Amino acid sequence: MNPTYSLVIPVYNEENSILELYRRISTVMDQLGEVELILVNDGSCDRSLELMRDLNQKDPRVCYLSLSRNFGHQIAVTAGLNFVRGQGIIVLDADLQDPPEIIPVLVEKWQQGYQIVYAQRTQRRRESWLKRFPAYLFYRLLRRLANVEIPLDTGDFCLMDRRVVDVLNAMPERNRYVRGLRSWVGL
Repeated sequence: MNPTYSLVIPVYNEENSILELYRRISTVMDQLGEVELILVNDGSCDRSLELMRDLNQKDPRVCYLSLSRNFGHQIAVTAGLNFVRGQGIIVLDADLQDPPEIIPVLVEKWQQGYQIVYAQRTQRRRESWLKRFPAYLFYRLLRRLANVEIPLDTGDFCLMDRRVVDVLNAMPERNRYVRGLRSWVGL
């Protein structure tokens, strides 16, 4: 039987956070019911892959993919999206900057009929202004130049309906920017 929810988490050198991430995600998964957790190793050089294998052995809900080298965040997300079986697909990063505890809020909105539910950051505590300011400018400039309405101050943390993911998976783009593509889908 296919799970109702799929969580896709790209992982790159996250050995220091992956067990804490799993602990916190497990609590959420227990609330959701039928769920699969797909960890995508993006060519990590640390023990991330080893820890992912251990989690897979311990918990049947955990699957992992391992890319042959570091292809980058967006390709890792895409690999996970190509693998999912759920109807509601949640993408979040492994670094715990986005709290997995708000996933039930995303699920509630999806159950109300929204095709894409964005998690919007109100603070970026662990990032310096040297990282925050260029990101602030980039997204506002992109919004003005593109013919696509990309929500401001949202990262990859979102819940997408299966229909959205099917459209994304059918797109031929090789150099993907999933944040932009998911807005472009138009569902």
